[in-house]
Amino acid sequence: MSDIKIIVATHKKYEMPEDSIYLPVHVGREGKEDLGYTGDNTGDNISLKNSTWCELTGLYWGWKNLDCDYIGLVQYRRHFMKKKKSSAMASVLNRQEAEKILESTDIILPKPRNYLIMSLAEHFNGYDFTIDSDLPNIRASIHEVDPSYDDAFDRVMRRKKGHMLNMFIMKKSLADQFCDWEYQVLSRYESKIDPNRGRLVGYAAEHMLDVWIERNGLKYTECDVVLMDKKNDIYRKIDFVCRKLGLKHRFIDLTGVNKKS
Repeated sequence: MSDIKIIVATHKKYEMPEDSIYLPVHVGREGKEDLGYTGDNTGDNISLKNSTWCELTGLYWGWKNLDCDYIGLVQYRRHFMKKKKSSAMASVLNRQEAEKILESTDIILPKPRNYLIMSLAEHFNGYDFTIDSDLPNIRASIHEVDPSYDDAFDRVMRRKKGHMLNMFIMKKSLADQFCDWEYQVLSRYESKIDPNRGRLVGYAAEHMLDVWIERNGLKYTECDVVLMDKKNDIYRKIDFVCRKLGLKHRFIDLTGVNKKS
């Protein structure tokens, strides 16, 4: 039996999967009330960066502090699903299903989001909190860490589909390689932007995994995502239409981040 640890990033009390492969982690725990979950503020950690790095403070904690065969990252209201069952929670990927998939693939990813009428670059630029220099700064940060990733970034950002949400499951040895590259890139990107611009680093990270996979030619298997709160999915679709029409959250602000001036 493989030692699998799937971090469930959360900032509040929520119903959690009972399967032992899931580890609820309170992200941004430093200075906050104890929720009864493992905090991301022990050992080597970046818990204080949670307001801008989002669930990636939980992944960093797992990368630096967990010893396991496989590691994954999901969110309290989004989980991998092999097949739909009697309820959302019952549908969450279990140990047996995960081990079966991992026998024949490098990585488990969520099924890609297809933006149909816009590239991933256009989608990223459509957020109300992004500015024209953001994508060039991300690309420059990638180049500074390892120029061999430049072409992979360009190809990924021209696509209309992407594996979003910062969700995955993979061998810990592979995750170590990915995290070592990703956190170097994101740290350099962070140094180029205004630190008061909200969750920008976390959103930039959503494209990093596809770039890393593209550059290294890794094999992956896609799984459906089961939503614990479908209302948020409806808001996301409305948000997508608003941004394509150039409204950029004029009627709703789903992100909770600062508006750009």
